[in-house]
Amino acid sequence: MSGSILILAGRRPGAVDALAEAHGVADKCLVPVAGRPMIAHVLESAAATAAAQIFVSTHHARLLDDLADPVIERLGERLIVVPAADNLTDSVLGVADRAAFPLLITTADNCLLTPATIDEIGSEAARLGCEAGVALARRADVLAVHPEGQRRFYEFSDVAVSNCNSYWIGHRGALKAAEAFRGGGQFVKKPLRVMQAFGFINLLRFRFGLGPIHHIFQRISRYMGVDIAPLLVSNGATAIDVDNERSLRVTEALMQRPEKLNPRPSSRETPAERGAADGRRLAATR
Repeated sequence: MSGSILILAGRRPGAVDALAEAHGVADKCLVPVAGRPMIAHVLESAAATAAAQIFVSTHHARLLDDLADPVIERLGERLIVVPAADNLTDSVLGVADRAAFPLLITTADNCLLTPATIDEIGSEAARLGCEAGVALARRADVLAVHPEGQRRFYEFSDVAVSNCNSYWIGHRGALKAAEAFRGGGQFVKKPLRVMQAFGFINLLRFRFGLGPIHHIFQRISRYMGVDIAPLLVSNGATAIDVDNERSLRVTEALMQRPEKLNPRPSSRETPAERGAADGRRLAATR
């Protein structure tokens, strides 16, 4: 993809990350995964794209010194480290005046995000013609990669999906969508955040899957004043991030099986969801 990539690698205010503490490192993003700090895997994938700028948002002033990974030298001036704010929204807005758009936002623990999936997210956003998007993977694709890789899914009437911790912002004006994450992005655990960001009725629809996925996202878009779409990706591994020792072990096991991380997509016809005003279709690539 062109534009910029932002990797969120900050800390929650006042919180000690259990994984970082267990591995004796200053930040979760430095926890070793398959012999490299986890953020190095994300930087490696970002480096393989056409993104002109790759931002890392962190509270750790000496992050690059502690990282000491060869990918830093390869990135050169493309890599820009910026201070993180105390919430995700302000961390995103902190790069708004410096970033080229579109802007892909992801997290330092998204170790299985591949360059192909980064490009796929941009292609799907272009196909749907949206202003902003949330990368999601189908439950069947996630479980096909590893049955214990992800345990939380959003259920809609036409598809069950998991969040891939990757978000696409098409232009500066669409950054108002980032307000949904001011308190954090873990909507499954804390549904009140959905109500604050999306409205009470949309909370009920989102939480209980009352309708097709594109129809619900269209309602959210109208509430927020930004055209936000679900961007379904073909690689189920993208939904597996490193949150704890279990997911760390799953991630390392998958890194030993490149055929799982680079599935061959196959095309299939998908009907337009009933009730979707613009006739948008689910991604046809599986």
